[in-house]
Amino acid sequence: MSTALFENIVFGPVSSRRLGVSLGVNLLPQHGKLCNFNCIYCECGWNEERRGDNVLPSFEQVALALESRLEEFSSEGKPLDTITFSGNGEPTLHPDFPRIIEKTIELRDRYFPASKVSVLSNATRVWKKEVREALMKVDNPILKLDSPDIEVVQAVNRPQGEYSIETVIEGMEAFKGDFILQTIFFQGSGHDMTDDGRVRRWYDIVRRVKPREIMMYTIDRDTPQKGLSKVSVEEMQRIAAPLEEEGFTVQIRG
Repeated sequence: MSTALFENIVFGPVSSRRLGVSLGVNLLPQHGKLCNFNCIYCECGWNEERRGDNVLPSFEQVALALESRLEEFSSEGKPLDTITFSGNGEPTLHPDFPRIIEKTIELRDRYFPASKVSVLSNATRVWKKEVREALMKVDNPILKLDSPDIEVVQAVNRPQGEYSIETVIEGMEAFKGDFILQTIFFQGSGHDMTDDGRVRRWYDIVRRVKPREIMMYTIDRDTPQKGLSKVSVEEMQRIAAPLEEEGFTVQIRG
């Protein structure tokens, strides 16, 4: 499967083991990618090859599209477990992100009060008070930290601008454990995310930020950087074992 973009504001439903039946929300351009990371494994492809348009959907367009799908699901008796913000880049870059989250919670409560709201974020903007507070309102703030080492972040996530692991960690600490930490594991092209020393330093960060859950996963689609390979579920289980022994909840997606 090749790298691809999401062409609608609201897409799916998608079924996943972790989030159940989920409707996706894309706050980024429908025909381009907008992200302050340029990850070598991103399923949306390289930033520079996915310029397309840079037009973001308005607050009104997002609200209308989401309500329309929720109303459809409700009237047809379709199940819905989660509303998930992901899409063609970093959702917290949208200037109306806090307001959109407020509206999403309002619509969720009206149509599917038992469902959850989730946000997949690279955590680069948790230092911003309004972004952090919006993320704290959702059921599942899923915050990424792929490596404890800045040189690996620079090579793998390729941040587009200033990036500080310490700033991200401090932002995560503000959640007081009420968030999900997401970390990818893969090998190839000069990178080994399972390196013992690197994993030990990652453990130290996990113990510091104390997430309520850890989401470990590996690549499962084509990547823009060639030569990357999956890490086995068994290897991720080996890495997770010491944390599970300490009482952390770990979900592994192979």
